[in-house]
Amino acid sequence: MENVLTLIAGTASLGHSVVAAARDALASAGARTGDAAWLAAGCACDIPFDEVPPFEAAAGVRDALDGQPIDLVAQPVDGRRKKLLVADMESTIIDNEMIDELAAELGLADRIADLTARTLRGELDFAESLIERVRVLEGLDAAAVEKLRANIKVNPGAVELVATMRANGAFCALVSGGFTVYSEYVRELVGFDHDQANQLEIVDGKLTGRVVKPILDRLAKQTCLLRLAKDLAISPGSAVAVGDGANDLAMVLAAGLGVAYHGKPILAETAAMRIDHGDLTALLYAQGYGEQEIVGRTVSGPVSK
Repeated sequence: MENVLTLIAGTASLGHSVVAAARDALASAGARTGDAAWLAAGCACDIPFDEVPPFEAAAGVRDALDGQPIDLVAQPVDGRRKKLLVADMESTIIDNEMIDELAAELGLADRIADLTARTLRGELDFAESLIERVRVLEGLDAAAVEKLRANIKVNPGAVELVATMRANGAFCALVSGGFTVYSEYVRELVGFDHDQANQLEIVDGKLTGRVVKPILDRLAKQTCLLRLAKDLAISPGSAVAVGDGANDLAMVLAAGLGVAYHGKPILAETAAMRIDHGDLTALLYAQGYGEQEIVGRTVSGPVSK
């Protein structure tokens, strides 16, 4: 069959009754379905189907399963496994928003956190918001910036996602609107091939309150994905992109599989796949990886629970 629906458990086990309800929803939409195939018992399941477009199929199943902690994606079988991963860093690969933690060092956490939240919702221009937020950090010791790397918490499934895709020949890039002092650390910690982020200006061991230009914003993230695809001699359709906020919208739309990870509405309502309940291994199940194919790896830093 041409298409596949993948069901992925979030906070509860995925049971046969849920799989049956999804197949019934597909049939009600006019789809012809094949036998369900388990990628991981009680966790992830594929249902092949055709005669209904994937977007329509996903919408119908989502409505049928409303209220259940199940993530899902419907897509063509052809090209399902991706050759490029482009991931946002903060609130996606890691649980932190590092600029908020920097502001907390100056007792300005509430003020900056509100600006960050509004930016992620798409209410503020990213570049202008970043300039304003970094301005209040003027005078902060560079040592304090580096010290906060110890606070970084890697989100569940991030290490497995990167390790598994790399083991299968994919290139993995971390593309952040945050700062290189953290993206370089997370690249090494999680195992990415590449990182790209903004650079804080430091003079005489202190932050100047300025960002070194050009500023990496939503269009720069999309540009990075397109450049990496070209370098790898693949189409953007062979990429999976994942993020959580408005700044990730352009790159998510440019990818063959665009994913909103516990995303803000502006992204979750647009992305082909939304992970509302599970962890980042959902991106592996979405690509058809079975439980036995997922590569585990121990990291030296703390992992978010």
